[in-house]
Amino acid sequence: MKRILLLVVTNVAVLAVLSVSMQLLGIDRMLAQDTGLNVQGLMMMAAIFGFGGSFISLAISKWMAKMATGAQVIEVPSNMTERWLMDTVKRQADKAGIGTPEVAVYDSPEINAFATGWNKNSALVAVSTGLLANMSQDEAEAVLGHEVSHVANGDMVTLGLIQGVMNTFVIFLSRVVGFVVDRLLLKNERGYGPGYWVTTIIAELVLGIVAAIIVAWFSRWREFRADAGGAQLAGRNKMIAALERLKLNQEQSQLPAQISAFGVFGGGGFMRLLMSHPPLDERIAALQSSQDAGRVFPVGRA
Repeated sequence: MKRILLLVVTNVAVLAVLSVSMQLLGIDRMLAQDTGLNVQGLMMMAAIFGFGGSFISLAISKWMAKMATGAQVIEVPSNMTERWLMDTVKRQADKAGIGTPEVAVYDSPEINAFATGWNKNSALVAVSTGLLANMSQDEAEAVLGHEVSHVANGDMVTLGLIQGVMNTFVIFLSRVVGFVVDRLLLKNERGYGPGYWVTTIIAELVLGIVAAIIVAWFSRWREFRADAGGAQLAGRNKMIAALERLKLNQEQSQLPAQISAFGVFGGGGFMRLLMSHPPLDERIAALQSSQDAGRVFPVGRA
């Protein structure tokens, strides 16, 4: 969850800054013609700013993750647990054919872990203190395998490209909608009027939600692959046990029934579309069915 959330939040912040910059620098006005909209120029600028925001987010993802969680990279192991973490990640990275990621621990009671980084050979794998305190070594090994698989499969880079495409169309379509409303509905004949700016902002918010749904769907699909990779690197039974542990912890920490409908991660209705991870029952069932079918899931291939 943290891996996707950090990237999306960073991307939204960068995209907002770039969008405001387009207005302050007068780029939007430059794209307005007396007879219509400079569609080709707008698409070019949308792609530059859209992919620029996504790539900047990706480039600073490790730094942002460390700052946001307070994760401390293990330089020299100070105890047996840190030594085991580093040895396990190195062994799994070697098996997956990637450079050994940095290994970090962050202070949090939740059972969680994440991986991030701009390429396969310059990544970060971090685990929470809650995970180390509440999971067995076998379960923790499977979680590490899951995160190493994310790195080996190039999920962060691929997600960055998907986000760049979404950003491009959000910037482009929101300004097309703003232009149509300003010129055709509000009958503004030259330049951009207030209707353009208001409509563009509203369109960006709506289209941004649609883009987030698409990115979330892609993320859920990649989670199944990372589970399969974790099963290959650590063992299928260990991966299933880790997911079962997460499920048990999730059930114990559920919101009271009176307010559960207002929980952000309730997983029902519309919020399910924005979930970055599939329900744990579906992930466990996918691993069990693949075991029954005798499938092989190579790590590091899209």
